[in-house]
Amino acid sequence: MQEWANQLCENRQFGSKMTDSKYFTTTKKGEIFELKAELNSDKKEKKKEAVKKVIASMTVGKDVSALFPDVVNCMQTDNLELKKLVYLYLMNYAKSQPDMAIMAVNTFVKDCEDPNPLIRALAVRTMGCIRVDKITEYLCEPLRKCLKDEDPYVRKTAAVCVAKLHDINAQLVEDQGFLDTLKDLISDSNPMVVANAVAALSEIAESHPNSNLLDLNPQTINKLLTALNECTEWGQIFILDCLANYTPRDDRESQSICERVTPRLSHANSAVVLSAVKVLMKFMEMLPKDLDYYGTLLKKLAPPLVTLLSAEPELQYVALRNINLIVQRRPEILKHEMKVFFVKYNDPIYVKLEKLDIMIRLASQANIAQVLAELKEYATEVDVDFVRKAVRAIGRCAIKVEQSAERCVSTLLDLIQTKVNYVVQEAIVVIKDIFRKYPNKYESVIATLCENLDSLDEPEARAAMIWIVGEYAERIDNADELLESFLEGFHDESTQVQLQLLTAIVKLFLKKPTETQELVQQVLSLATQDSDNPDLRDRGYIYWRLLSTDPVAAKEVVLAEKPLISEETDLIEPTLLEELICHIGTLASVYHKPPSAFVEGSRGVQHKRLPGSAGSGESVESPDANTAAVASEVPPAVIPSQGDLLGDLLNLDLTPTSTTGPPPASSGMQMGAMDLLGGGLDSLMGDESEPLPVPQRTDTPQSPQPPHQSPSPPDYCSTELGGDLGGSPAIASGLGAPPVAVPPSFTAPVSGGLDDLFDLGGGVGLPAGSYVPSKTVWLPAMKAKGLEISGTFGRRAGVIQMEMTLTNKAMSVMTDFAIQFNRNSFGLAPAGPLQVLTPVSPNQSIEVVLPLNTVGPVMKMEPLNNLQVAVKNNIDVFYFSCQYPISMLFLEDGKMERQVFLATWKDIPNDNELQFQLKDCHFNSDVASSKLQGSNIFTIAKRTVEGQDMLYQSMKLTNGIWVLAELRVQAGNPNHMVSLKCRAPEVSQCVFLSYEAVLKN
Repeated sequence: MQEWANQLCENRQFGSKMTDSKYFTTTKKGEIFELKAELNSDKKEKKKEAVKKVIASMTVGKDVSALFPDVVNCMQTDNLELKKLVYLYLMNYAKSQPDMAIMAVNTFVKDCEDPNPLIRALAVRTMGCIRVDKITEYLCEPLRKCLKDEDPYVRKTAAVCVAKLHDINAQLVEDQGFLDTLKDLISDSNPMVVANAVAALSEIAESHPNSNLLDLNPQTINKLLTALNECTEWGQIFILDCLANYTPRDDRESQSICERVTPRLSHANSAVVLSAVKVLMKFMEMLPKDLDYYGTLLKKLAPPLVTLLSAEPELQYVALRNINLIVQRRPEILKHEMKVFFVKYNDPIYVKLEKLDIMIRLASQANIAQVLAELKEYATEVDVDFVRKAVRAIGRCAIKVEQSAERCVSTLLDLIQTKVNYVVQEAIVVIKDIFRKYPNKYESVIATLCENLDSLDEPEARAAMIWIVGEYAERIDNADELLESFLEGFHDESTQVQLQLLTAIVKLFLKKPTETQELVQQVLSLATQDSDNPDLRDRGYIYWRLLSTDPVAAKEVVLAEKPLISEETDLIEPTLLEELICHIGTLASVYHKPPSAFVEGSRGVQHKRLPGSAGSGESVESPDANTAAVASEVPPAVIPSQGDLLGDLLNLDLTPTSTTGPPPASSGMQMGAMDLLGGGLDSLMGDESEPLPVPQRTDTPQSPQPPHQSPSPPDYCSTELGGDLGGSPAIASGLGAPPVAVPPSFTAPVSGGLDDLFDLGGGVGLPAGSYVPSKTVWLPAMKAKGLEISGTFGRRAGVIQMEMTLTNKAMSVMTDFAIQFNRNSFGLAPAGPLQVLTPVSPNQSIEVVLPLNTVGPVMKMEPLNNLQVAVKNNIDVFYFSCQYPISMLFLEDGKMERQVFLATWKDIPNDNELQFQLKDCHFNSDVASSKLQGSNIFTIAKRTVEGQDMLYQSMKLTNGIWVLAELRVQAGNPNHMVSLKCRAPEVSQCVFLSYEAVLKN
């Protein structure tokens, strides 16, 4: 619609003296009939006026499609203004009138041969915009001529038309050879033609990521760089974006390209500047840091980025979002430019907040005094959101620059003395983080914090203050009184405060048991009996059971030493940052999300990565090496991090399909469920020293049992737990207190590696010597109400198997068995149901073999080969975790060709090589090779150097990861060295353990 409006405005230059508003104001009846008559008039002026009225009606949303044949008849004219208007109408209505649109084809073909280049270009542009299959086949011949037209304006228009036609009918474009013609246009003498050809090829390549259309080589790059100096600003952006997709051969070529792109940094258009920055940021990765030019380039990058901050606020914001990424990757670029990020009084809030973020990222020991003075000033502003962020920034500076911590704490105390409510509350929140970072250093300020207790009304600040009181209760004389004051309005507090208060009072009780017994009973009663919140109730039951059975264990859990918090909690994950750097100047760099997160369909999902730094790899010339290099560009298959593991397992649906009658009532706090806490509740139930009196309830006949009886908490029936599985996600989230040891989350990329290269097909069969570990007890009977499970894993005839012995040590018969796995590193899942065909009587054991596959959901575990399992029977649901030997995931087609092995070994970075020592293993190289082959670890080659046998071996995991190994065996020496190389070095430790198990067995 905007285009039509612009077109009408443009038409004024053709001599239209009067205003065009008359076309939009007609109120006559029978309008279509009158327009039809005017369109068929013999007078050219009347005809032009009629077409303008038609376009005006179309612009305001009226349906004028009935006039299609009459408007098409007006195409036969020499008047360029009228022709443009008719083409506008055609583009809009051709789709709804495809049969009528064919009438216009002859005129298009004729116009493509018009002496006037403007008309030739207009015709080919319009044909490309008409998305009608019947017309596209007629477009080919005119388009072919226009692509080779003598006028550059026509050629550049035709280049864009190829991309439009490809979007309509990709096969037609390929069959007609337009892509090759488009590639030839990159060598065109006119820079705008080159830019449009690059833009069209890039557009097509985006929708077909594997087509390799833009075959960039040094010759092509040279042509693009030559055109870069002469084309328009948008042409420069197309060329720079294309350059950013090129990977130079070496640092010399990288430096040459950087030198020719650097002048674009001084361009007036900010989009050109950001595109140039993107190219330079990418190619800098290949420059050695000790190179003089590297330092020069860093200095040249700062001024253009600073200049962008003098533009309008909206452009400033886009620039700041991009600078935020650049600073995270290379803070040295702007380390001397701190002052330009100081906030101005008239900056909009979104610019202020972004500047604050960058200030913190650039904060260092050299400039911290300057930064703190600014932040203290900001904390006295009137904008509440900005002040809050400024106070938090002071805390982040303290955590980032250790030398400044004392000054930061002093500044925060000064701010607390202002008694401004929201400033005080933010200060308390950040001081809590400072205590976590520097324990036993600044606790002297606690007294000052306690003075402001009454003024806290925000949940986060109240929770932070409660945490401080609970954590340092032994240093606060009246800690019990302070916490009791919060307890008075317990039910009115937010969940965050309630949970923190519960934990703080339990900490206080463990530190001062004699003085606070009544207080802890009161909070446990409020949390477990009077609360409807499942998170709070579950945490209350955990603490209550811990305290009532083993206070020593409770102390170890609740008062455990906490890990220090990290310096930068909000840094973008490295692999994502690399991808976002490759998208500087696009929407992805503003959202700080990869294009695949917000672009629907196939476009925009191609992952980009920065090239390896200088000297990180070798230039391998052999064909195999080149193939390996191509394979290594496959985007890494990232294994998701661990999230709420217990929650995931508790949510598994283990309900048998043939269930009759209501499920048996569950005692709720299953001992099996607690296994994920590291040994279960049973491991916490040692000597009953100083048992806590159990809070009593009067509103239910099922009162809590004293500690010497069964430790099942009251009122924890199956309905509370979310059905027959005994657990809604509430259980998992309720265990968010210190007892839950959540493994560290990490998202290191795990590359698919060379899986495409090694599609050798056909397994080679399993040798007789396949290693199977002996069975171990996975679930003791005392933790599973009499059910004992022992087992092992094996790989037989290419099938992964879980071999279990189920023993019933209870007094009742066990039936209705089912099994489910939590998400795990390699997607292990049962290939079928657990086949326990007969009831298991007391004191009876049965053997069960469960086939597994690797098509389940994936999540990275710690350790990598950890497997969390839920088993259900007619009594309850039980949970346990076990570790499988990674050798059972080695495939039968894991033997590499020698040349491929050599190329791949060279291609994998040396940093990925890990070495391990095998101790006390007596074997020779032939025995080792035979044993390992039984577990699908294949020997590729063997050579002897100075009496030492070197075995080169390969293995392939079920998720396509290849592992290469070098095993050194010396006769008579019981100690041997294993070197493992892999694109996913996380698996190396597990692979070594498999080597050790197989060779020592």
